[in-house]
Parts: sequence; C-alpha cells; structure tokens
Amino acid sequence: MPQTKNSARVADAPADAALVAAIRNAEERAFGALYERYSQRVYLFSLLRLRDHADAEEAVQETFISVFRSIDAYRGESSLISWIYGIARNTVNNQLRRAEARRQQLARARNEWLRSNSSMSPHTPEDELNLQRSLERARDCLASVSDWQLEVFALRHLENLPIGEIARRVSRSSGSVRSSLYRVKCLLIDAVGAGDPSREPGLVPDGWPALRAAAGGGES
Repeated sequence: MPQTKNSARVADAPADAALVAAIRNAEERAFGALYERYSQRVYLFSLLRLRDHADAEEAVQETFISVFRSIDAYRGESSLISWIYGIARNTVNNQLRRAEARRQQLARARNEWLRSNSSMSPHTPEDELNLQRSLERARDCLASVSDWQLEVFALRHLENLPIGEIARRVSRSSGSVRSSLYRVKCLLIDAVGAGDPSREPGLVPDGWPALRAAAGGGES
C-alpha cells in the first residue's frame, strides 16, 4: 500500500524529534540531516513568493540559520515543518520589504533627476511626454530584473561604488556583478532606443551615451 501524506507525516514525527534533540546537543550531522530533509520544500515555498531563484536560495540559507539559532524555541506544538515554514515566511517577508525599500530608493533617484533636469533645461509639454514614455519603457523593462541586480545598478551608478565593494555587499562574485550591470544597461539602452531618442535632442539623460559605451566595453 502506498504511503499517504498523513502516514508520512506521522512517520516523520519521531525522526524530527530525534533531529531536534540532536541539534540541541550540537551534533553536526543533525544540522545537515535537517537541512537535507526540508531545504527543498523551503526553497519551493520561497520561490513562489519571490519569483527569483537566487533570492529563493538566499531565503533558504537565512531560514535555516534562524532555525538552528532558535531551535530551543521549538516546543513541538506543531509539526517541525510547520514551524520552519513560519520562519521561512518571516524571512521572505523581510526580503520583500527590503526589495520594496530598494525600489523606492530608485524611484526617489529618478524623481530627483527629473527635477534637476527640468530646472536646467525646461522642455515643452510634448518633450516631457516623450521623456515620460521613455522612463515608462525603462521601468517596464526593469520588471524582468531581479532585486539584487537593481541593487547592483543603484550601488554602481547612484553611489559610484567600485565593483569589488558591490560584490562584497550583495554577496556575489565580481564577474556576476559585471554581468548584471551589462544586462541592466543593455535593457535600459534598448528601452530608450525604442523611442528613437536620437530624433529627440535633449530628452535622453547625459548618462545614456556613457551607458551605451559601457555596455559595449564592459565594467572595470
């Protein structure tokens, strides 16, 4: 007879209790066993919320760090996986809040650029409409970019940080940071180019030619 979900849950209970006890005794093998048993389920749970593989993997790591640090708080009043899911939910919500804060930072930077650009070189209403359309195309294309890639772009082009420092902050390799910058720049250039900015002098920020050159030559 095939094992049902309920019977599997009942069968897991003694094993979970033994793992919890072993972890509390700082038995190293128990840490790995618990991670191996439940990490894939936590990963799928996180991926459904975050919709990005790298972010979901980061959520798994943070979740299990919290699990191991707070294992003494587990009282067995619910199944172990339910308790772990609760920690994963909090971890994912924290990541979503951080991502929203980064989006707001980028939005503030964009609005600041709009204000300064408008004060330096006022445009006609038609110019402003064309500029807004270019910005909307840029925003739409960035919807396909993960949160950590947006953060990399902001750190490089809003805070002017070097590649090595950015890599350290986002816990990625320098090669991954350069690849991410190249991808985002290409997306933005394509988005603005879709409106043929060459026929609309003054509507494209001064940075776009530099971005096009950087996209062709890579990041240093």
